[in-house]
Amino acid sequence: MAPTACDPGYEDTPRLGSSKQGDRYLRRLLIVGALSVVKSARARPDKYPWIMTLLGRRPAKVVAVALANKMARIAWAVLAKGETYRASAHTTSGAVAVST
Repeated sequence: MAPTACDPGYEDTPRLGSSKQGDRYLRRLLIVGALSVVKSARARPDKYPWIMTLLGRRPAKVVAVALANKMARIAWAVLAKGETYRASAHTTSGAVAVST
């Protein structure tokens, strides 16, 4: 929650230039990659059941944004822990494997 002008300590709070949504270029790359996964999921629905379930209920771009969000969370966790990505055996979400 961002401080407002009537909050105590507002003047001491640094106001940064970047938004909460992060780097536009990185966000765009994640969404383009997710759109590619959605396209390949349509060609091979048995490989991506999670995506196909979402595509049955939501438009393709909404599914791509959800997948991009999932990939971003996975990438952040991998980088924060300094480990390599290990897909669980029961997860077939179509998320891209990340290795460091």
